[in-house]
Amino acid sequence: MSDKPKVITRKLLAWYDAHQRVFPFRGTKDPYRIWLSEIMLQQTRTETVGPYYERFLKQFPDVHSLANAPVESVLKAWEGLGYYTRARNLHRTAGIVAHEHDGVFPRTAQGLQALPGVGPYAAAAIASIAYDEPIPAMDGNLYRVISRLFLYEQDTGTAKAKKDLYDLGLSLMPQTRAGDMNQALMDLGATICLPGTPDCARCPLQTECEAYQSADPAALPVMKAKKPPKQIPVSVIILLCGRKVLLLRREKALLRGMYLFALSEGEDGLEAARKAVKKYAKDILDIHVVGTARHIFTHQVWNMTIYLARTPTCEPVEHGIWADLAQLDALPVPVAMNAALAHARAVLSSE
Repeated sequence: MSDKPKVITRKLLAWYDAHQRVFPFRGTKDPYRIWLSEIMLQQTRTETVGPYYERFLKQFPDVHSLANAPVESVLKAWEGLGYYTRARNLHRTAGIVAHEHDGVFPRTAQGLQALPGVGPYAAAAIASIAYDEPIPAMDGNLYRVISRLFLYEQDTGTAKAKKDLYDLGLSLMPQTRAGDMNQALMDLGATICLPGTPDCARCPLQTECEAYQSADPAALPVMKAKKPPKQIPVSVIILLCGRKVLLLRREKALLRGMYLFALSEGEDGLEAARKAVKKYAKDILDIHVVGTARHIFTHQVWNMTIYLARTPTCEPVEHGIWADLAQLDALPVPVAMNAALAHARAVLSSE
């Protein structure tokens, strides 16, 4: 492959030294902080993560404080970032590292992948940034940049393409500054080598980019169209009993461990809402629509109708809590419930 990979690496690191993006989670070699930021960055925009990262570190400054915290405290601190399986795995991994590895993270990508929630990308990012392991952190940015640099025209969703692109990424990894190289590739993909039409005029790798030389870099990478997310009707019921509202600790995989209002998933309408309420209250004094909301998950969309219902008796409910206003603010409630949460707060505040 000649000297092309070495030239790309040299030029891109020089560009990164001059133009790297500044984030609170950069500039550290602490594997705990790098691991935390990488888990937060999964499925979340880079610009969004900074404030959450800083607040989380104040509450859990090291792996031992995170391991010893109740999982509900971790979920509450995670509230707003979504994809809450990440927070539960974060807590599990902290326990493993603190209690089984004496607080020391594995030093290789292979070792890191044994930890809950640490996949190949996160493991490579952590290992390269914290320990300088020369391994590419293959995410969407790297697949796109590398496809264009080497004019790779196969469907990137296939196993062969993933291996080919990984091998090309590996050829770009220097023996030192591997973490910087991964971050340089990420920054290039996030700011210049963009999806759709890249900003080639600003790219430091024009001469080396085969897609640019072919005059059609926007055609890459080749990706099969994704299936649209499934649309699901959901009734969300704010069930009030005096100055308290029913919150249910979610047991299903999606949003597990978070607190939600009573739901009827897969069906909507007043009868569906009544049927859902009957699971938790013998008598219903009133039930009516107060609003609508929509929340997009990775593979599904909740199209929600929000109902307000009242019951005279706060019956004990398995996995449930009749929460007052203070508890409503203290418990971990997912972003999907924000519209309903605003209605519940308004009602409880006025009574």
